[in-house]
Amino acid sequence: MTTLANKVAMVTAGGAGIGRACSLTMAAKGARLVVTDLHIAAAETVAAEIIAAGGEAIAVRCDIGDETSISDAVAAAEAHFGRLDILHNNAAMLSDEALALDGDILSVPMDVWDRTMEVTVRGTLLGCRYGVLAMRRAGGGSIINTGSIYGLRAANRMPAYSVSKAAVHMLTEVVATAHGREGIRCNAVAPSMMRTPTLDRLVPRAIVDYNEDAALLPRMGVPQDVASMVAFLASDEASYLTGHVFPVDGGTMAHLPTYGDERRFLEGVNR
Repeated sequence: MTTLANKVAMVTAGGAGIGRACSLTMAAKGARLVVTDLHIAAAETVAAEIIAAGGEAIAVRCDIGDETSISDAVAAAEAHFGRLDILHNNAAMLSDEALALDGDILSVPMDVWDRTMEVTVRGTLLGCRYGVLAMRRAGGGSIINTGSIYGLRAANRMPAYSVSKAAVHMLTEVVATAHGREGIRCNAVAPSMMRTPTLDRLVPRAIVDYNEDAALLPRMGVPQDVASMVAFLASDEASYLTGHVFPVDGGTMAHLPTYGDERRFLEGVNR
C-alpha cells in the first residue's frame, strides 16, 4: 500500500477539485500537508478536513502568478514542517472568463493568451524552481505537475490552455533531466475531462457526453482518479519514475478517432 508517512507535501490550488482530492488523499496516506490556494478560505477548509481526520495540515494563500507568493508558500512549508518532500504544481489559469474567451487562434484575446502563459507556464516553472531549492535542502523529493490530455492532442477549442499544458509537459522533462542526479524526480499527470464544479458550470452537456463516450471505461473520470496517481508518483514506490507524463484518461487516447462510431455500429449489429 502506498505510504507517504513522514513526508511533507505542498499542493497548489488545493482548495477545490483535483487539488482538494490530492491534498486529502496524500494526507490520508500519512503526508503532512501544506494546502495552498488563491482563495485562502478554500485552503483553510481543506486543511481543517485533514486535521479533523487526524492528519496535519496548514493553509497558505498562494498566487502562482506572483513569484513572491510562490517562494513565500514554500518557505512557509519549511518553516512549519522543517522540509518539503513533495510538490504538486496543480494550479493553472482557469478563470471562467479566460476559459470562455479561449475559443480559437483567430478569436482568443492576446491578453488572455499572455495571462494563461504567465500563470500556467511561468507559475509552474517558479513552483519547480522553489521546489527544487527546498528539495535540495531536504536531500531529494518528488515534483508532480498537472498537465492535460489537451496538451498531448489538439482539441477543437482552448488553444491557450492546450499550448500552456504542452509547455508544462516539456518543463516536466526539463526539470527531471536537470535534477534527477540530485534525487529530485519530476513527473506530470495529464487528466482527461474530469467531473469537477468547473466542468458542470462551464462545459455544455453535449461536449461532456462526447468526452465520456470517448473513454474506454464506462464512466467519466473524477478528481480521485488523478489523486491516486499523484499520491503514487509522490511515493517511494515510484522511486524509479521520472520525466514522464502519465495520462489519467480512462483510455481516451488509446484508440483511433473512429472508436465511438464503430462501437455503436457493432453494438447494433450484435443485438
